[in-house]
Amino acid sequence: MSTDARHDDLLAKARAGSTDALTALLGDLGPTVRQRIAAKITPALRPTLDEDDVMQTTYLEAVLRLDRFTTGGAKEFLSWLSRLAENNLIDAVRAMESAKRPDPRKRVAPGGGPDESAVALIDMLSTGGATPSRVVGRGEAAALLDMALKRLPPDYERVVRQYDLAGRSAAEVGREMGRSEGAVYMLRARAHDQLAELMGSDSKFFSQGG
Repeated sequence: MSTDARHDDLLAKARAGSTDALTALLGDLGPTVRQRIAAKITPALRPTLDEDDVMQTTYLEAVLRLDRFTTGGAKEFLSWLSRLAENNLIDAVRAMESAKRPDPRKRVAPGGGPDESAVALIDMLSTGGATPSRVVGRGEAAALLDMALKRLPPDYERVVRQYDLAGRSAAEVGREMGRSEGAVYMLRARAHDQLAELMGSDSKFFSQGG
């Protein structure tokens, strides 16, 4: 069996639910993506971010979002995996640049109590006209957010709880998790994406108000 045929076979098995096949496919294709990403990381970024940070998050996203890869074979999967990695890198760079010039609308203000922090985070993630204060009480909003957070991958949940809700810095969170500052920003971006989806479908905060 040729390499391309083997990769197509692994992809078919992965899409059918085989974790072993997906692991093998990522093991084969990941180094190519890693090399592409390494070339895009400038020396100025390397103290806070490297290609391994990007790939860790990218592999997790590939596992979580495999159902969104709906057409094509292994070559197209490689392109898709590369786009995931590039988007993760872009998000990390943008977040680190924003941290140098913080926008108060992009950060939950600490000190308001857990309910207030939960509502502020939901408002920040909202893409529609409705806000939690128009839909449910603060306590219920906090409870719904907590349920949504528990459905995230553990690292995603931890970053949101520590960075967004507890008001800790990315550097502090990264040290606790054994991850770089850039990795924290990547995890946060992906966590926010998933929270917006979960809260939008489950609590309808981001719909037309209920």
